[in-house]
Amino acid sequence: MYYKLYIDSVFILQMTTDLYLLSLAGQIMRRTATRRKRWLGAAVGAGMSCLFLMLPVFSVGGRLLLGSVPVSMCMMCLTYQIHGVRSLFKASLSMAAAGFFLGGGMIWILNRLRTVMKGSGGLFLTLAAGALSYLFLRVILRWLLRRRDDSMRKVRIYVPSLGQEIRINALVDTGNHLSDPISGAPVSVISRKTARCMASCLSEEKFHVVPYRSVGKQSGILSAYELPEILIEETDGTLKREHVIVAVCDTGISEDSEYQMILHPGLLEN
Repeated sequence: MYYKLYIDSVFILQMTTDLYLLSLAGQIMRRTATRRKRWLGAAVGAGMSCLFLMLPVFSVGGRLLLGSVPVSMCMMCLTYQIHGVRSLFKASLSMAAAGFFLGGGMIWILNRLRTVMKGSGGLFLTLAAGALSYLFLRVILRWLLRRRDDSMRKVRIYVPSLGQEIRINALVDTGNHLSDPISGAPVSVISRKTARCMASCLSEEKFHVVPYRSVGKQSGILSAYELPEILIEETDGTLKREHVIVAVCDTGISEDSEYQMILHPGLLEN
């Protein structure tokens, strides 16, 4: 079986798609780039894809699959100045995720446009479907990222032994109903690594024992301590909370997490 491909149409379609993917991947990774760099990355990516397409090996799909990882890595490196194999691989995964949803949206839109227009479509119809899919995904992605930002807070804790404050990222978990069994006060969770950094704040005189339940474990006991005060940075000001109970636990907080504390939502209530 032979395919007749017009390389100029393939290049235009690929470059346009790469522009959309670079924009979506940049949003996911919180990276910015100038319009010139995005066009450069998309043009280089489209050129590399065309070269892989002309290789005399495998099928057309196999050639595109073979070049997907090196092409995406090259584009992300040129556009967002990402270096290192691990970082480039993560960036490629972001592009792959964006491509999966962009492609699915394009197929869904194309099927409906072809039904309305009573034709097989063509390059223009494909580009239109790509643009509509990209605009829809951009709106959804912005909404998801805004929700994610709303769940993150900056927390300042004073450490007497250091004579300074430490700043940590905290995730507001609306499903966190952990509370002190005696006083009923809300209990937040910090990682052991964070607890070591503020050891002088965790006085044995303020030691608490907090029972808990979690997924995969029926019950357990957490070591908890009372902090004199913490400052929670909000978009419209700073909340001061005194006598805050924090439990030390690594469950749900890995070493690579963007946050080091799971903040009880009750601490945000007035």
